[in-house]
Amino acid sequence: MCKPARREPGDVTLIAVSKTHPSEAIRPLLDAGQRVFGENRVQEAEGKWPALREEYSDIALHLIGQLQSNKAEEAVALFDCIHSLDRPSLLKALAKAMDKAGRRVPCFVQVNIGNEAQKGGCSLAGLPSFLGEVQAAEIPLAGLMCIPPADIEPAPFFALLAKLAADHGLTGLSMGMSGDYETAVMLGATHVRVGTALFGERGKG
Repeated sequence: MCKPARREPGDVTLIAVSKTHPSEAIRPLLDAGQRVFGENRVQEAEGKWPALREEYSDIALHLIGQLQSNKAEEAVALFDCIHSLDRPSLLKALAKAMDKAGRRVPCFVQVNIGNEAQKGGCSLAGLPSFLGEVQAAEIPLAGLMCIPPADIEPAPFFALLAKLAADHGLTGLSMGMSGDYETAVMLGATHVRVGTALFGERGKG
């Protein structure tokens, strides 16, 4: 994954996207040494990860799907990183939940990189001010995340996200999934979200 891009393996975190997969499908990856996993839904993650964490204490769990503000407390309690912070209402809910829990969870700001009406994500125009709000709320800013438009060459979108991150002094880039993670790594991804390539078609990612 990293060799063609002339990057060190330690520079890129592989997030195994385990959404829709039961514990018995996850165990082989855990036994092989994988420790970073991604889930789309709080409720699904609550159903399977607490028990697995009792067996594997060094798991890092990332929320990569959209998060409803009313699930902020549960997300803060369960996840080690959130990749879908994209709007002021969610920022407020997460800040309140983190204050209550006494726990600061790093967050990626999701950018609507293709300006798609059906997708979540902060708008390109609104990004500078929103990043300022995140910093003012004292939420650890992990970097930027995007999901490029489907069926279009993703490289320009990954390159744009990398430029936006650099412009704002951010180093974390959550971008790339099973079909395009190699391109994402070439363009600076620090976190890739891979499901289908690891688990098969049932939980596409």
